Amino acid sequence: MSSAAVRKRPKDRKAQIAQVSAELFCVHGYHGVSLEEIAATVGISAPAVYRHFPSKYAILVAATRGLIDATLDATGLPPAADPWATLDAQVGALARLSVAHRRTGGLYQWEWRYLTDEHRTEFGTDLLVLRERLVAPLLAARTEIAPEDADALVRAVLSVFGSLSTHRGPIAKGRAEQLLSRVARSVLRGEPPTPVPPPGAPVPPVRPATRREILLAEAIRLFRRRGYHAVNLEDIGRAAGTTASSVYRYFPSKADLLAAAFYRASERVAEATAAALAGADDDASALARMVDSYVDLTFERSDLVSVYLAENNNLPEADRHELRKVQRLHVEEWVRLLGAARPGLAVPEARVLVHAALNIVTDLSRWVRFDRRTGMDRHLSRLMHAVMSA
Repeated sequence: MSSAAVRKRPKDRKAQIAQVSAELFCVHGYHGVSLEEIAATVGISAPAVYRHFPSKYAILVAATRGLIDATLDATGLPPAADPWATLDAQVGALARLSVAHRRTGGLYQWEWRYLTDEHRTEFGTDLLVLRERLVAPLLAARTEIAPEDADALVRAVLSVFGSLSTHRGPIAKGRAEQLLSRVARSVLRGEPPTPVPPPGAPVPPVRPATRREILLAEAIRLFRRRGYHAVNLEDIGRAAGTTASSVYRYFPSKADLLAAAFYRASERVAEATAAALAGADDDASALARMVDSYVDLTFERSDLVSVYLAENNNLPEADRHELRKVQRLHVEEWVRLLGAARPGLAVPEARVLVHAALNIVTDLSRWVRFDRRTGMDRHLSRLMHAVMSA
């Protein structure tokens, strides 16, 4: 057999496995992907994967580390004399990176829950370095704002870039880079959504009254914090003050609990949208009311909205297809209203702007505690308008 006929292992096989795995994790979820599927997609056998990684978890760590390292490399630029020039260069680099990593950028948002405390700490430190790289020139450029204000704006900007990975709306790569850069610059120059401590005692959450509602509420809370696959019916029953066998009286399976959460979220979104549209005088007014209702819904029911956005891949197939269709229709209503408010805006660009605005609120809801007395709702509504107006 000639040497040309011998199949050689590519030198970048390890990086290829990590890249393919990251794409599969973002499409199907970490627990929805097997080593066999990863191997088949790469074009090798499952045992061959073990020559590079000892486990699927090791692949998740490598993929996450690769994404963070690429972000740090992109932003490690020498500072310019003008801090705005430094920020412009960083924003441009992040825009290019978000487009290049569109198929894997979703790791930053949802698969984080499956990392161990050790790796969360490691990557959290890296993300702090990333934020500080943008905060420093922003504070130099905007001497009137406090460090926490600058950090809030930088978090919002990173969410804008991350939003491209949350959807598959078609848009040319160059146009996406330009649009995301423009939005990021608009956010950096705008009013920061600074989190401030609420005055007085916090408002206690309303506890559900029936056993079924208590079980559903506790399931949603646990799904958000640990991820669907890390929660079992015993955990849910214990959190609700009952046993796993009692859960079966209301929900035949954990999947039924997840589906109930999704239909509940879908109902709440539909109700908020209908109320916003019904009370509007025109399209611009409807868009403004939609913004306010989305901020309210996301923060007042943050666990429910987070599960709604994160766990779609774990639904039973029939429910998944139905609810994805509902989600798409909801986004398209936003796109329609934004297009009516900005007639010259192309539909692909409107869709990117809508997803960026929605993603900022989703991300920041995990960072700050919503309390209407702090004015946070007004801050975030203005931020959503700024994104969609960029």
